[in-house]
Amino acid sequence: MEFVNAKTIIQTVKGNHSWFGASYNMNIYRGCNQGCIYCDSRSNCYQVHNFDKVKAKRNAPILIENELKSKKNKGVISMGSMSDPYNAFEEKLEYTKQALSSIHKYNFGVFIITKSILVLRDKQILSEINKKNVVNIAITITTANDLLQSRIERNVSSSSQRFLALKELAEKGLFTGILLMPILPFINDTVDNISKIIDLAYEANVKYIYPSFGVTLRDNQRDYFLDKIGAELRNKYINTFKDNYMCRSKNIDELKATFTKKCDEYGILYKMEDIINESNKYVKEEQLALFQ
Repeated sequence: MEFVNAKTIIQTVKGNHSWFGASYNMNIYRGCNQGCIYCDSRSNCYQVHNFDKVKAKRNAPILIENELKSKKNKGVISMGSMSDPYNAFEEKLEYTKQALSSIHKYNFGVFIITKSILVLRDKQILSEINKKNVVNIAITITTANDLLQSRIERNVSSSSQRFLALKELAEKGLFTGILLMPILPFINDTVDNISKIIDLAYEANVKYIYPSFGVTLRDNQRDYFLDKIGAELRNKYINTFKDNYMCRSKNIDELKATFTKKCDEYGILYKMEDIINESNKYVKEEQLALFQ
């Protein structure tokens, strides 16, 4: 890991805030050491060189404090869109934890994307934020099989651990969900995998699952991914998808049908508008009792 300085950290989300209702985006770290073979953040367009080496923004805590203090418009801040806010170095650095304290101090909400159970460390401050603002925690899970998971997401909490973390966060009264993405053709795109994930999500009291039934591949990320999956699968990808950016599962219709049917049966949300609306209902604003 190395430290770098940043000029700014919090960016305004353009458009209609359709990505989980986020108004702002924040990435405290650049690069990631979780070793997921499919990560689109390796693509050249993001200009993160040597992606597997984590770079921590040395001045992140003070920058975040100052930027939040100066913003007149409150909103939900998204964390983890490019690099996981709970990478292995966060346990000691606590930059994400400090950011959450500032988010709480200045009355913002937060949407977190992670694969790490380290998020459990911050459940108390998340509960404090949730007393007045939106807290939405999405844990990415791509397979219910821990062995397969260890091969495609090599240096991160197991799928089993992530389901347990989701259950613990839900028991804390927090709004939780699963990012079911990417679904990799010929690897985890089976009805059985989708069904097991939904069953386990229901057991963990997850409120939503947001899917993508394919994987994006371009430039150096394509090369990285194809190099990691072995010759037989590599040839299968090349013959099937050529140089397509979006590589969708050939089982997509069957997977979608299974997904929507099971989610509807369990009452698990999967449409973005419904997820955003429901997350707003979870705010536990404390009311001052009259005539105290």
